[in-house]
Amino acid sequence: MNRLMMGLAALAATATLGGCAYNEALGRNQVLLTNNAALQQQSDAAWAEALRTQRVSNDAAGNARIRRVGDRIVQAAGLSGTRWDYALFTSDSPNAFVLPSGKISVTTGLLALVQNDDQLATVIGHEMAHSVAQHAAERYSQNAIASIGLQVASGLAGDYGRAVGSFGGLAAHGVLLPYSRRDELEADRLGVDLMQRAGFRPLESAALWRLMAAQRQTNVPQFASTHPSDLTRIAALEAYIRERGWS
Repeated sequence: MNRLMMGLAALAATATLGGCAYNEALGRNQVLLTNNAALQQQSDAAWAEALRTQRVSNDAAGNARIRRVGDRIVQAAGLSGTRWDYALFTSDSPNAFVLPSGKISVTTGLLALVQNDDQLATVIGHEMAHSVAQHAAERYSQNAIASIGLQVASGLAGDYGRAVGSFGGLAAHGVLLPYSRRDELEADRLGVDLMQRAGFRPLESAALWRLMAAQRQTNVPQFASTHPSDLTRIAALEAYIRERGWS
């Protein structure tokens, strides 16, 4: 068997051994070579970097608010068995992220933008949904397989172990990389499920994205962005909420 065929066989074995796991929350299969638990080190490193480079707000009311809303989303996601750390970062940009190791971050800009706790729950629920969906682990797996494939194509994958070793470098920097449009729409839908389960009003999710759309200085065409357009996600959210009979 020549080196190219050996490399292709290794690539196929990688996908097979990783398994095509069914994610019930998403209603589809995922090829996962890793999982959220395996991302602990990368997540902790990303959190430490954020705390080192970003200014943490000492606004007691703001910190209490994100913890109160976040705890309800965590419980709705069935993840209350994990210790969750929260941080309110001082930034005018409305943003948030959730790391698989149990970290939730919200910016002061987001707190200033949202009009109620339901809209705050929309963002935290969306970010939590990425964790529940194992989107980061799925992205790592796709990157690893693609990396092996590139080495095969260039004739550099004669050693399977060396090819798989490249996965470590990809994972080291990937915790906060952008998700795909499909992942974002899945997180929107699953996030609404979480906020509804936690007792928040699902329709406020569409209202939140209208606020986000209004404050953007530039609109990136959907074909040029990893995120779906605001109009696309608003329409998808409203259709899903109608389908579920929520308000």
